[in-house]
Amino acid sequence: MSERVLGVVMNGVTGRMGYRQHLVRSVLAINAGGGLPLADGERVRLRPVLVGRSERKLADLAARHDIADWTTDLSAALADPANQIYFDAQVTSARVPAVTAAIEAGKHVYVEKPSAESYADAMALAKAADAAGVRHGVVQDKLFLPGLLKLRRLIEGGFFGRILSVRGEFGYWVFEGDWQDAQRPSWNYRTADGGGIVLDMFPHWHYVLEHLFGRVEAVTARAVTHVPERWDERGERYDATADDAAYGIFELAGGIVAQINSSWTTRVFRDELVEFHVDGTEGSAVAGLRRCRFQHRAGTPKPVWNPDLPATEPFRDQWQEVPDNAEFDNGFKAQWELFLRHVLEDGPFPHDLASGARGVALAEAGLRSSAEGRRIVLEETR
Repeated sequence: MSERVLGVVMNGVTGRMGYRQHLVRSVLAINAGGGLPLADGERVRLRPVLVGRSERKLADLAARHDIADWTTDLSAALADPANQIYFDAQVTSARVPAVTAAIEAGKHVYVEKPSAESYADAMALAKAADAAGVRHGVVQDKLFLPGLLKLRRLIEGGFFGRILSVRGEFGYWVFEGDWQDAQRPSWNYRTADGGGIVLDMFPHWHYVLEHLFGRVEAVTARAVTHVPERWDERGERYDATADDAAYGIFELAGGIVAQINSSWTTRVFRDELVEFHVDGTEGSAVAGLRRCRFQHRAGTPKPVWNPDLPATEPFRDQWQEVPDNAEFDNGFKAQWELFLRHVLEDGPFPHDLASGARGVALAEAGLRSSAEGRRIVLEETR
Protein backbone atom coordinates (compact mmCIF):
# COMPACT_ATOMS: atom_id res chain seq x y z
CA MET A 1 0.00 0.00 0.00
CA SER A 2 1.49 3.33 -1.06
CA GLU A 3 1.52 6.37 1.19
CA ARG A 4 2.05 10.05 0.55
CA VAL A 5 2.42 13.10 2.75
CA LEU A 6 0.36 16.25 2.26
CA GLY A 7 1.50 19.54 3.77
CA VAL A 8 -1.28 21.50 5.49
CA VAL A 9 -0.63 25.08 6.63
CA MET A 10 -2.68 25.64 9.79
CA ASN A 11 -3.07 29.28 10.80
CA GLY A 12 -4.68 30.09 14.14
CA VAL A 13 -4.32 26.75 15.91
CA THR A 14 -3.05 28.37 19.10
CA GLY A 15 -6.68 29.35 19.72
CA ARG A 16 -9.12 27.07 21.54
CA MET A 17 -11.15 25.80 18.58
CA GLY A 18 -8.26 25.63 16.13
CA TYR A 19 -6.19 23.61 18.60
CA ARG A 20 -8.72 21.21 20.08
CA GLN A 21 -10.99 20.41 17.19
CA HIS A 22 -8.89 20.99 14.10
CA LEU A 23 -5.31 20.15 15.05
CA VAL A 24 -5.74 17.51 17.77
CA ARG A 25 -9.10 15.89 17.03
CA SER A 26 -8.93 16.14 13.24
CA VAL A 27 -5.49 16.39 11.59
CA LEU A 28 -3.48 14.56 14.25
CA ALA A 29 -6.32 12.07 14.75
CA ILE A 30 -6.32 11.24 11.03
CA ASN A 31 -2.59 10.51 11.23
CA ALA A 32 -3.02 8.48 14.41
CA GLY A 33 -5.50 6.30 12.53
CA GLY A 34 -2.94 5.51 9.86
CA GLY A 35 -3.79 8.36 7.51
CA LEU A 36 -6.72 8.97 5.19
CA PRO A 37 -7.50 5.92 3.00
CA LEU A 38 -8.33 6.77 -0.62
CA ALA A 39 -10.38 4.76 -3.07
CA ASP A 40 -7.29 3.53 -4.95
CA GLY A 41 -5.79 2.06 -1.78
CA GLU A 42 -3.32 4.87 -1.17
CA ARG A 43 -3.10 6.43 2.28
CA VAL A 44 -2.44 10.11 2.89
CA ARG A 45 -0.75 11.42 6.00
CA LEU A 46 -0.95 15.10 6.84
CA ARG A 47 2.08 17.19 7.71
CA PRO A 48 0.80 20.16 9.73
CA VAL A 49 2.73 23.40 9.40
CA LEU A 50 1.72 25.62 12.32
CA VAL A 51 1.47 29.36 11.68
CA GLY A 52 0.75 32.14 14.15
CA ARG A 53 2.00 35.35 15.68
CA SER A 54 3.56 34.02 18.89
CA GLU A 55 6.81 32.08 18.58
CA ARG A 56 6.49 30.91 22.19
CA LYS A 57 2.99 29.48 21.72
CA LEU A 58 3.88 27.83 18.44
CA ALA A 59 7.07 26.28 19.85
CA ASP A 60 5.22 24.96 22.92
CA LEU A 61 2.47 23.49 20.76
CA ALA A 62 4.91 21.89 18.33
CA ALA A 63 6.94 20.37 21.16
CA ARG A 64 3.83 19.03 22.87
CA HIS A 65 2.75 17.13 19.76
CA ASP A 66 6.12 16.42 18.15
CA ILE A 67 5.39 18.66 15.15
CA ALA A 68 8.49 19.63 13.21
CA ASP A 69 7.23 22.60 11.21
CA TRP A 70 6.08 25.93 12.60
CA THR A 71 6.64 29.54 11.64
CA THR A 72 5.44 33.10 12.15
CA ASP A 73 6.03 33.77 8.43
CA LEU A 74 2.84 32.90 6.54
CA SER A 75 4.38 33.89 3.20
CA ALA A 76 7.18 31.36 3.63
CA ALA A 77 4.74 28.58 4.49
CA LEU A 78 2.62 29.39 1.44
CA ALA A 79 5.70 29.50 -0.82
CA ASP A 80 6.52 25.83 -0.11
CA PRO A 81 5.04 23.71 -2.97
CA ALA A 82 4.77 20.72 -0.63
CA ASN A 83 2.09 22.61 1.31
CA GLN A 84 -1.04 22.15 -0.78
CA ILE A 85 -3.79 23.11 1.68
CA TYR A 86 -4.25 26.25 3.75
CA PHE A 87 -6.50 26.15 6.83
CA ASP A 88 -7.57 29.30 8.68
CA ALA A 89 -8.93 29.45 12.24
CA GLN A 90 -7.78 32.98 13.09
CA VAL A 91 -9.97 35.73 14.48
CA THR A 92 -12.48 36.66 11.81
CA SER A 93 -10.99 40.11 11.22
CA ALA A 94 -7.67 38.57 10.09
CA ARG A 95 -9.13 35.92 7.78
CA VAL A 96 -9.68 37.66 4.43
CA PRO A 97 -6.09 38.84 3.72
CA ALA A 98 -4.59 35.49 4.78
CA VAL A 99 -7.03 33.40 2.74
CA THR A 100 -6.56 35.74 -0.24
CA ALA A 101 -2.80 35.21 -0.02
CA ALA A 102 -3.29 31.45 0.10
CA ILE A 103 -5.54 31.51 -2.97
CA GLU A 104 -3.02 33.63 -4.84
CA ALA A 105 -0.35 31.08 -3.91
CA GLY A 106 -2.48 28.35 -5.52
CA LYS A 107 -3.41 26.57 -2.29
CA HIS A 108 -6.68 24.80 -1.66
CA VAL A 109 -8.36 26.63 1.22
CA TYR A 110 -10.47 25.42 4.13
CA VAL A 111 -11.62 28.03 6.63
CA GLU A 112 -13.56 28.39 9.84
CA LYS A 113 -16.83 30.26 9.73
CA PRO A 114 -17.68 33.03 9.30
CA SER A 115 -15.46 33.18 6.23
CA ALA A 116 -15.42 37.00 6.41
CA GLU A 117 -16.97 39.89 8.29
CA SER A 118 -19.09 40.98 5.31
CA TYR A 119 -20.96 39.23 2.53
CA ALA A 120 -19.06 41.24 -0.06
CA ASP A 121 -15.71 40.02 1.27
CA ALA A 122 -16.99 36.46 1.67
CA MET A 123 -18.19 36.34 -1.95
CA ALA A 124 -14.95 37.93 -3.13
CA LEU A 125 -13.08 35.00 -1.59
CA ALA A 126 -15.42 32.50 -3.27
CA LYS A 127 -14.99 34.14 -6.67
CA ALA A 128 -11.21 34.40 -6.26
CA ALA A 129 -10.96 30.71 -5.37
CA ASP A 130 -13.09 29.72 -8.37
CA ALA A 131 -11.00 31.92 -10.68
CA ALA A 132 -7.77 30.39 -9.34
CA GLY A 133 -9.11 26.86 -9.82
CA VAL A 134 -8.46 25.83 -6.22
CA ARG A 135 -10.76 23.72 -4.06
CA HIS A 136 -12.37 25.56 -1.18
CA GLY A 137 -14.53 24.87 1.85
CA VAL A 138 -15.97 26.31 5.04
CA VAL A 139 -16.32 24.47 8.35
CA GLN A 140 -19.98 23.54 8.88
CA ASP A 141 -19.45 21.11 11.72
CA LYS A 142 -22.90 20.93 13.26
CA LEU A 143 -24.24 18.98 10.28
CA PHE A 144 -21.87 16.17 11.27
CA LEU A 145 -23.00 15.91 14.90
CA PRO A 146 -24.72 12.64 15.91
CA GLY A 147 -27.92 14.40 16.96
CA LEU A 148 -28.34 16.18 13.63
CA LEU A 149 -27.30 13.11 11.64
CA LYS A 150 -30.15 11.24 13.37
CA LEU A 151 -32.49 14.16 12.65
CA ARG A 152 -31.50 13.99 8.98
CA ARG A 153 -32.32 10.28 9.05
CA LEU A 154 -35.85 11.11 10.20
CA ILE A 155 -36.25 13.82 7.56
CA GLU A 156 -35.00 11.66 4.70
CA GLY A 157 -37.18 8.78 5.89
CA GLY A 158 -40.31 10.95 5.59
CA PHE A 159 -41.06 10.72 9.30
CA PHE A 160 -42.37 14.27 9.74
CA GLY A 161 -44.83 14.40 6.87
CA ARG A 162 -45.01 18.11 6.10
CA ILE A 163 -42.57 20.00 8.31
CA LEU A 164 -44.24 22.99 9.94
CA SER A 165 -41.71 24.65 12.20
CA VAL A 166 -38.30 24.50 13.86
CA ARG A 167 -37.49 25.91 17.29
CA GLY A 168 -33.87 26.18 18.35
CA GLU A 169 -32.25 27.05 21.67
CA PHE A 170 -28.52 27.60 21.96
CA GLY A 171 -26.32 29.09 24.62
CA TYR A 172 -24.94 29.17 28.12
CA TRP A 173 -23.65 31.71 30.62
CA VAL A 174 -20.23 33.07 29.69
CA PHE A 175 -18.65 34.53 32.82
CA GLU A 176 -17.77 38.20 32.68
CA GLY A 177 -14.15 37.51 33.58
CA ASP A 178 -13.92 39.42 36.87
CA TRP A 179 -14.73 36.84 39.54
CA GLN A 180 -14.49 33.81 37.26
CA ASP A 181 -12.50 33.44 34.03
CA ALA A 182 -14.55 33.78 30.85
CA GLN A 183 -14.92 30.65 28.71
CA ARG A 184 -14.70 32.65 25.48
CA PRO A 185 -11.99 35.05 24.25
CA SER A 186 -12.54 38.76 24.81
CA TRP A 187 -12.49 39.61 21.09
CA ASN A 188 -15.86 37.85 20.81
CA TYR A 189 -17.38 40.83 22.63
CA ARG A 190 -15.79 43.64 20.61
CA THR A 191 -17.40 44.66 17.33
CA ALA A 192 -14.13 46.14 16.03
CA ASP A 193 -12.49 42.70 16.30
CA GLY A 194 -15.27 40.88 14.44
CA GLY A 195 -17.10 39.76 17.58
CA GLY A 196 -20.81 39.31 18.22
CA ILE A 197 -23.09 36.31 18.54
CA VAL A 198 -24.97 37.13 15.32
CA LEU A 199 -21.84 36.97 13.17
CA ASP A 200 -20.72 33.88 15.08
CA MET A 201 -23.94 31.85 15.21
CA PHE A 202 -26.20 32.96 12.34
CA PRO A 203 -23.84 31.38 9.78
CA HIS A 204 -24.27 28.13 11.76
CA TRP A 205 -28.04 28.42 11.72
CA HIS A 206 -27.95 29.22 8.01
CA TYR A 207 -26.26 25.99 6.95
CA VAL A 208 -28.29 23.89 9.39
CA LEU A 209 -31.55 25.33 8.08
CA GLU A 210 -30.47 25.31 4.42
CA HIS A 211 -29.18 21.74 4.38
CA LEU A 212 -31.90 20.16 6.53
CA PHE A 213 -35.07 22.17 5.94
CA GLY A 214 -34.84 24.70 3.12
CA ARG A 215 -33.47 28.00 1.89
CA VAL A 216 -33.80 30.98 4.24
CA GLU A 217 -35.98 33.60 2.53
CA ALA A 218 -36.47 36.23 5.25
CA VAL A 219 -35.34 37.05 8.78
CA THR A 220 -36.61 39.11 11.69
CA ALA A 221 -34.09 39.46 14.50
CA ARG A 222 -33.24 41.33 17.65
CA ALA A 223 -29.58 41.52 18.64
CA VAL A 224 -28.79 42.69 22.18
CA THR A 225 -25.76 43.41 24.35
CA HIS A 226 -27.09 42.28 27.72
CA VAL A 227 -23.76 42.51 29.60
CA PRO A 228 -22.08 45.85 28.73
CA GLU A 229 -18.76 45.35 30.49
CA ARG A 230 -16.39 42.41 30.78
CA TRP A 231 -12.80 41.60 31.80
CA ASP A 232 -10.20 40.38 29.31
CA GLU A 233 -7.44 37.76 29.49
CA ARG A 234 -5.20 40.18 31.43
CA GLY A 235 -7.91 40.91 33.97
CA GLU A 236 -8.56 44.39 32.57
CA ARG A 237 -12.09 45.76 32.27
CA TYR A 238 -13.34 46.61 28.77
CA ASP A 239 -16.59 47.76 27.16
CA ALA A 240 -18.48 44.94 25.47
CA THR A 241 -19.54 46.53 22.19
CA ALA A 242 -20.75 43.39 20.37
CA ASP A 243 -24.08 41.61 20.77
CA ASP A 244 -24.11 38.71 23.24
CA ALA A 245 -27.65 37.48 22.54
CA ALA A 246 -29.89 37.30 19.46
CA TYR A 247 -33.50 36.28 18.99
CA GLY A 248 -34.39 35.35 15.41
CA ILE A 249 -37.33 34.26 13.26
CA PHE A 250 -36.31 32.68 9.95
CA GLU A 251 -38.80 32.10 7.14
CA LEU A 252 -37.83 29.15 4.95
CA ALA A 253 -38.81 27.99 1.49
CA GLY A 254 -41.96 25.89 1.61
CA GLY A 255 -43.53 27.87 4.44
CA ILE A 256 -41.46 26.44 7.31
CA VAL A 257 -40.91 28.91 10.16
CA ALA A 258 -37.83 28.61 12.37
CA GLN A 259 -37.27 30.42 15.65
CA ILE A 260 -33.79 30.29 17.18
CA ASN A 261 -32.53 31.95 20.34
CA SER A 262 -28.75 32.37 20.65
CA SER A 263 -27.28 33.60 23.91
CA TRP A 264 -24.07 33.82 25.91
CA THR A 265 -26.15 35.26 28.75
CA THR A 266 -28.46 32.38 29.62
CA ARG A 267 -28.28 29.54 32.13
CA VAL A 268 -28.92 26.07 30.78
CA PHE A 269 -32.14 24.22 31.63
CA ARG A 270 -32.24 21.66 28.84
CA ASP A 271 -30.45 18.41 28.08
CA GLU A 272 -27.81 19.82 25.69
CA LEU A 273 -26.27 23.21 24.91
CA VAL A 274 -28.10 23.34 21.60
CA GLU A 275 -31.43 21.72 20.79
CA PHE A 276 -33.73 21.85 17.77
CA HIS A 277 -37.41 21.00 18.17
CA VAL A 278 -39.01 20.09 14.83
CA ASP A 279 -42.78 19.77 14.41
CA GLY A 280 -44.47 18.11 11.43
CA THR A 281 -47.93 16.88 10.55
CA GLU A 282 -46.95 13.25 11.17
CA GLY A 283 -44.59 13.66 14.12
CA SER A 284 -42.10 15.76 16.08
CA ALA A 285 -38.47 15.40 17.13
CA VAL A 286 -35.96 17.09 19.43
CA ALA A 287 -32.32 16.88 18.36
CA GLY A 288 -29.27 18.00 20.30
CA LEU A 289 -25.55 17.48 19.88
CA ARG A 290 -25.76 13.73 20.39
CA ARG A 291 -29.33 12.65 21.12
CA CYS A 292 -32.48 12.77 19.03
CA ARG A 293 -35.91 11.87 20.38
CA PHE A 294 -39.15 11.62 18.46
CA GLN A 295 -42.91 11.27 18.90
CA HIS A 296 -45.13 9.94 16.13
CA ARG A 297 -48.69 11.17 15.66
CA ALA A 298 -50.02 7.74 16.67
CA GLY A 299 -48.20 8.02 20.00
CA THR A 300 -49.06 11.65 20.69
CA PRO A 301 -50.98 12.08 23.97
CA LYS A 302 -53.95 14.40 24.37
CA PRO A 303 -52.97 16.99 26.96
CA VAL A 304 -55.73 19.15 28.42
CA TRP A 305 -54.97 22.68 29.60
CA ASN A 306 -56.06 23.14 33.19
CA PRO A 307 -54.01 25.68 35.18
CA ASP A 308 -55.92 24.81 38.36
CA LEU A 309 -54.38 21.35 38.61
CA PRO A 310 -50.73 20.22 38.70
CA ALA A 311 -49.41 18.60 35.52
CA THR A 312 -49.18 14.84 35.91
CA GLU A 313 -48.33 13.81 32.35
CA PRO A 314 -44.77 12.38 32.10
CA PHE A 315 -44.18 14.32 28.88
CA ARG A 316 -40.50 13.43 28.41
CA ASP A 317 -41.20 9.73 28.99
CA GLN A 318 -43.63 9.74 26.06
CA TRP A 319 -40.85 10.25 23.50
CA GLN A 320 -38.68 7.55 21.88
CA GLU A 321 -34.95 7.64 21.24
CA VAL A 322 -33.55 7.49 17.70
CA PRO A 323 -30.98 4.66 17.89
CA ASP A 324 -27.36 5.26 16.94
CA ASN A 325 -27.32 2.49 14.30
CA ALA A 326 -23.78 3.64 13.45
CA GLU A 327 -20.51 4.77 15.00
CA PHE A 328 -20.21 8.55 14.93
CA ASP A 329 -16.78 10.10 14.51
CA ASN A 330 -15.81 13.60 15.64
CA GLY A 331 -17.82 16.00 13.45
CA PHE A 332 -14.85 18.25 12.68
CA LYS A 333 -12.72 15.23 11.69
CA ALA A 334 -15.51 13.87 9.49
CA GLN A 335 -15.71 17.12 7.56
CA TRP A 336 -11.91 17.34 7.28
CA GLU A 337 -11.91 13.90 5.66
CA LEU A 338 -14.70 14.96 3.30
CA PHE A 339 -12.75 18.06 2.27
CA LEU A 340 -9.54 16.10 1.78
CA ARG A 341 -11.36 13.66 -0.50
CA HIS A 342 -12.78 16.67 -2.35
CA VAL A 343 -9.21 17.88 -2.98
CA LEU A 344 -7.63 14.50 -3.70
CA GLU A 345 -10.42 12.52 -5.37
CA ASP A 346 -12.87 15.16 -6.60
CA GLY A 347 -15.40 13.97 -4.03
CA PRO A 348 -18.57 16.02 -3.43
CA PHE A 349 -18.31 18.94 -1.03
CA PRO A 350 -21.30 21.33 -0.88
CA HIS A 351 -19.82 23.38 1.98
CA ASP A 352 -17.82 25.75 -0.22
CA LEU A 353 -16.98 29.43 0.19
CA ALA A 354 -20.19 30.43 -1.59
CA SER A 355 -22.15 28.47 0.99
CA GLY A 356 -20.18 30.22 3.73
CA ALA A 357 -20.94 33.59 2.12
CA ARG A 358 -24.68 32.88 2.28
CA GLY A 359 -24.26 32.39 6.03
CA VAL A 360 -22.55 35.78 6.32
CA ALA A 361 -25.40 37.31 4.28
CA LEU A 362 -27.87 35.97 6.83
CA ALA A 363 -25.84 37.47 9.68
CA GLU A 364 -25.79 40.85 7.92
CA ALA A 365 -29.54 40.63 7.35
CA GLY A 366 -30.10 39.75 11.02
CA LEU A 367 -28.08 42.73 12.21
CA ARG A 368 -29.88 44.99 9.76
CA SER A 369 -33.26 43.66 10.91
CA SER A 370 -32.32 44.41 14.51
CA ALA A 371 -31.03 47.91 13.72
CA GLU A 372 -34.02 48.87 11.59
CA GLY A 373 -36.67 47.00 13.58
CA ARG A 374 -38.16 45.20 10.60
CA ARG A 375 -38.34 41.99 8.58
CA ILE A 376 -35.59 41.62 5.96
CA VAL A 377 -36.11 39.60 2.79
CA LEU A 378 -32.89 37.91 1.66
CA GLU A 379 -31.80 38.37 -1.91
CA GLU A 380 -31.08 35.30 -4.00
CA THR A 381 -27.41 34.32 -3.63
CA ARG A 382 -25.56 31.59 -5.45
